[in-house]
Amino acid sequence: MCLAIPGKILSIEGDDPFMRMGKVSFGGVVKDVNLAYVPDAQVDNYVIVHVGFAISIVDEEEANRVFEYLREMDELAELEDDAP
Repeated sequence: MCLAIPGKILSIEGDDPFMRMGKVSFGGVVKDVNLAYVPDAQVDNYVIVHVGFAISIVDEEEANRVFEYLREMDELAELEDDAP
């Protein structure tokens, strides 16, 4: 099963809307994410990420709620295992 998870945008690079990339933190694990599907996303926004693409913007409360569920299921360890 694939899972989309929330992350906080730390920085954004690129002017081309189709190639705009962000450094996104997933509970401390930072990954590069394509922001083409969320052109209005800005630094400090939370986004839902699926297979390396941000697919929607969510508020901080919702993001924290999902992180809590993932902690309860011990799924955050998977992200840390994939960290570069």
